[in-house]
Amino acid sequence: MNLAFDSDISEALARARALAAQAEDEAAKQAYLAVLRRDPTHFSALNELGTLAYSGGFRSAARTAYLQAVQHHPGNKIARVNLANLLRDEQDPVGARLHYEAALAIDPDLPEAHQGMAWVLQELGHEDTHQHWQKGYSGHALVSKPYRGTGIGVPLLMLVSARGGNIPTQLWLNDRLFAVSALYAEFYDPGLALPPHALVVNTIGDADLCDIALARAEEIVARSTAPVINRPARVRVTGRTEIARRLAAIEGVIAPTIHAMAPAAVLAADDLRFPLLLRRPGFHNGQHFVYVENHAALARTIACLGGDELLVIQYLDGRGADGMSRKYRVMFIDGVAYPLHLAISADWKVHYATSDMTHNAAYRDEERRFLEDMPAVLGSRAMAALAGICATLGLEYSGIDFALAPNGSVLLFEANATMIVFLPGPDPIWDYRRHAISEVLQAVTRMLLRHASRAATAHESSNKSIS
Repeated sequence: MNLAFDSDISEALARARALAAQAEDEAAKQAYLAVLRRDPTHFSALNELGTLAYSGGFRSAARTAYLQAVQHHPGNKIARVNLANLLRDEQDPVGARLHYEAALAIDPDLPEAHQGMAWVLQELGHEDTHQHWQKGYSGHALVSKPYRGTGIGVPLLMLVSARGGNIPTQLWLNDRLFAVSALYAEFYDPGLALPPHALVVNTIGDADLCDIALARAEEIVARSTAPVINRPARVRVTGRTEIARRLAAIEGVIAPTIHAMAPAAVLAADDLRFPLLLRRPGFHNGQHFVYVENHAALARTIACLGGDELLVIQYLDGRGADGMSRKYRVMFIDGVAYPLHLAISADWKVHYATSDMTHNAAYRDEERRFLEDMPAVLGSRAMAALAGICATLGLEYSGIDFALAPNGSVLLFEANATMIVFLPGPDPIWDYRRHAISEVLQAVTRMLLRHASRAATAHESSNKSIS
């Protein structure tokens, strides 16, 4: 045993942890790497480096660290769950299942692994998920998230759905400012007191998937006197069918007609207009979402989609004069519209990660102009429509995906609370995007702190009036 070697590693690890606690993330990363140069298999260094990278939005680096932790420590349940959780967030249920099952083989009662398995099996279409929901959340509905700040964090109650459909908060719910208690609404016990909090943030965002969770969330917020971000009652009326109907009444908005129908009813319908889109409710990122060219393709497509209900969506052609499809994303933060990105693709189903932005400098320049001067690019008609959409949603955090019609109207794809803000890669070609993304994230932080401060001021005034 080399005591001097072990002492050096312990000192280097303590330094890395201290730097991480002081919000010196880059220095902490280098300190963890210094540990790993001495011992490339050191579990704590690999695991904590992965967590540091993941909390900063660097998923690729986090995945590398977690994979190495699992490779060198296959019998460590923490390593397995952390990697599985990352794969879950990346919508890889098959990969996540492998590691959740490995964690349960190590510890059959591990709540975090049961929670993950419940989601995995649900995503993969398995019906027998009850035992995982119960073992994962019964008695574990309230979770204190790690707080990495140096002072006292703002106490924040975050409402979450165990079954998914939550707003991704990783980049904007700063764990150096907020001490977060996450409450899984479906398993909320009304007999227990809520944890101390200055602010409630409802992250349950998918009205099509989370009706039960949102109903329970309404009961929870009724017990709190703190300000509420994204009140559950307002989120409940943002399902795809309902929100398209509501927003269609706004001047300058062209919204698709959407009907929720059983698969058999779709097949039997004689008034369908093609092409059309079919989607299973409760999914995002293009999952279970298809273009149907004609009636001949309908039965085959429905069989592939599965599910008990489908959304039949009018196809809105978002192509420009060049034949390319465009999708703008604008975020609504505390009543203000912020441009987030523009994706251009040859495919009708536009996603930034699979678009043509990486390989086309002209498209990136078009996006840059949008980010730098959104009103000039969109025009007054679209800007007025966006203001109306923001007001109609009535949410402190939400967003919209859309294209522009030839007359300058907004072609609505979706508008709700589940809009993702993601960081661009390190390549300098994306430097033009970083300011706009930073503006959105800073706006969310300001909004949260403002509402929390308002609650504190009201509390102080109440105490003074009582005295």
